Amino acid sequence: MLAALLVGYVRLVKATTRWDVRGADNAEPIWQGGKGVIGAMWHGRVLMSIASWPMDKQPPAFLISNSPDGAFIARATARLGAQVVRGSGKNLKKTKDKGGSAAFRQMAQHVKNGGCMAITPDGPRGPAMHASEGAIRLAKLTGAPILCLSWSTRWRKVFGTWDRFLLPLPFGRGVIVWKGPIIVPADADAAVLEEKRAMLESLLRGGTEEADIACGHHASETAS
Repeated sequence: MLAALLVGYVRLVKATTRWDVRGADNAEPIWQGGKGVIGAMWHGRVLMSIASWPMDKQPPAFLISNSPDGAFIARATARLGAQVVRGSGKNLKKTKDKGGSAAFRQMAQHVKNGGCMAITPDGPRGPAMHASEGAIRLAKLTGAPILCLSWSTRWRKVFGTWDRFLLPLPFGRGVIVWKGPIIVPADADAAVLEEKRAMLESLLRGGTEEADIACGHHASETAS
C-alpha cells in the first residue's frame, strides 16, 4: 500500500509541475547511441529522479539496499518502470557485506549490456553531497559515461535528515538540470580517479545549486 501511495504521489508531482529542462543536449547523444550509461544524483534528490529520467529512451536501474525499507522502495521503483538491483552501496569492495559485491557485478553487467545504472554517490549514509568513488570505479570498469542529474521544485519541503531529503510538492514549477558527461579512462590511476570524483561532485553540486536558485531558493538551504 505504501509503495502504491508513493508511486501515485510521484506521478502527481510529475504531471502537475511545469518542468524546465536544462542541459538535455548533453544527454541526448548518449541516449541515441544506445550504449550503457551511469546516471548520478544526490541521495536527497532521488525521489523525482525516476520521473525526470526519460523512461522511453533508456530506463534506469536503481541500487536499493536489502533492508526492510529498501523492499518498500524497490516495489515503488519497479512500479514506476525502473529496474532494481538489491544490495549495499557502501561496501561494494568487501566480500562480507550486505550483497554489495554481487550488486556491483550486476550493475557492471547491466551497464555493459547497454543499460543505465542510477547511483547516488553520497549514499547510503553520506556525508550529504560529497561524492564517493563508486560511480567513478563503475565508469572505469564499464567504459560508460556518467550523466549528472539534478532537480528542484518551487514548492517543497526539506527534511532534517542526513541527506536533506527533498519532498517536492505538486502544482508548481520545477527545474531539471543535466550535466556531463564524465568519461573515466580504463587505465585511470588513483590521481585520475580522484580528479574525476571531484568533477562528479562539482557537477552535481553545481546542477543542484542552479536548479534551487532557478526555483527561488538559496543554495545554502540544502548545501552542506
